[in-house]
Amino acid sequence: MSVPMNTRQIPFDWEHQPSHDEADFIEGEGKRLALAHIRAFQNWAGPLPLIEGHASSGKSPLARIWAGRTGAGWAAAGEVEDLSRQGGTAPLVVEDVDRAGYDEDVLFHLLNQAMRDGRPLLLTAREPVAEWPFATNDLKSRARLAARFTVELTDDIQLSQMFVKLFGDRQVSVDPRVISYLVARMERSPEEVVALAGLADRIALSRGSAITRAVAAAALAERGVAQDGLDLEGGDDE
Repeated sequence: MSVPMNTRQIPFDWEHQPSHDEADFIEGEGKRLALAHIRAFQNWAGPLPLIEGHASSGKSPLARIWAGRTGAGWAAAGEVEDLSRQGGTAPLVVEDVDRAGYDEDVLFHLLNQAMRDGRPLLLTAREPVAEWPFATNDLKSRARLAARFTVELTDDIQLSQMFVKLFGDRQVSVDPRVISYLVARMERSPEEVVALAGLADRIALSRGSAITRAVAAAALAERGVAQDGLDLEGGDDE
């Protein structure tokens, strides 16, 4: 039985493993200070660094780099109370302080314990301390004592590098001109890079093609970006 020629390939979203190696981290101007602080761990003046930034801005990769260098554990919301009671000086990562549902009193005690005993405690959050959703100012007052770093993508080069890394994690090679096409037209945020990379990969799989400029245009169109006359069904793939 013959298969119709216009049948599209079913896109299987094969699980891909992003690289968290320090060598693959996209540094850039917007992350340089935070990365330098992490690398200077042995010379910290205090035990509390705080890394702030939007989703996909690089907070978690920085935390993983630090954990790899220090052997730090990761404190889930349900583990913080036991960790604060146990005490000690083993390094810890507390991610998404403003979003992960941490109990305010329990987290306050963990920060106090870290400051008292010199326990390195790396915090990450999306919002500035003043915007954290806690009822009292006690926890925020402790967090304001942290060495704070804001991470962000600052220019076209870093957005392009992020595309290269995300496509590389998926083992997909993309023409630099296609990446430039995306960067020139997209909403300028790391979250949008993540969304477009995944969407372009799925569209290419469904078409049985590489990630061409037409695929990039289709991904942008699905994200609500107005197009400039390009044939979304596969016309101009320069």
